[in-house]
Amino acid sequence: MKINADFSRPVVVHTAEIEWVDSPIAGVQRKMLDRIGGEVARATSIVRYVAGSQFSAHTHGGGEEFIVLEGVFQDEHGDYPAGTYIRNPPTSRHTPRSDSGCVIFVKLWQFDPNDRVALTVDTNIAPRIPQPGSEGVAVLALFEDARETVQLETWSAATQIRRPVDQGAEVLVLSGSVEFEGEVLRRHAWLRIPIGGRLDAVAGREGATVWIKTRHLRFVDAPNSPDSGST
Repeated sequence: MKINADFSRPVVVHTAEIEWVDSPIAGVQRKMLDRIGGEVARATSIVRYVAGSQFSAHTHGGGEEFIVLEGVFQDEHGDYPAGTYIRNPPTSRHTPRSDSGCVIFVKLWQFDPNDRVALTVDTNIAPRIPQPGSEGVAVLALFEDARETVQLETWSAATQIRRPVDQGAEVLVLSGSVEFEGEVLRRHAWLRIPIGGRLDAVAGREGATVWIKTRHLRFVDAPNSPDSGST
């Protein structure tokens, strides 16, 4: 399966306008944003767990990165409310569930195979740092290594963002709205900008909070071994 698999083109997905699709696990549905592969896939998705749903225990051969958008995500390691950012690197293992239901934005099979950095950040309490020279922009750094930079940014109302993203970028609108190339991206809309592109955007009149990943699109590849926890 290939969905938005041409990484040389910009992509905008208004996720509120697409339907949920059942996964092989009862009570777990998804909206596929990009995908290379079948049930084992290099994938970016929004996934919904209905109350009481659960995956079987599994090991992440290709790693898993996600942010909880609604509700409370759970596994044997803890309860993670909306606003929690998590990295489960290759070889990590868990049994995900949600007693009350949740929605997550998740990326699978996009880690360096040797990455072993596990991380959990509660973005509800971590401080945003105003950026010198970028009026109206405050940043919460989530993760950075040689391959990628991941952060949350808060943009004040009508803030103009003008920056090159030479090595590509993804943007997920967490709250508020953003105008990009004449389109208005609202809550949970997703944007991918190819290598050599630019992020030229304007925050809406209520401002915006966005999740942004940059520098990672140099490493696009399909999975080459099974991961029973794919969603």
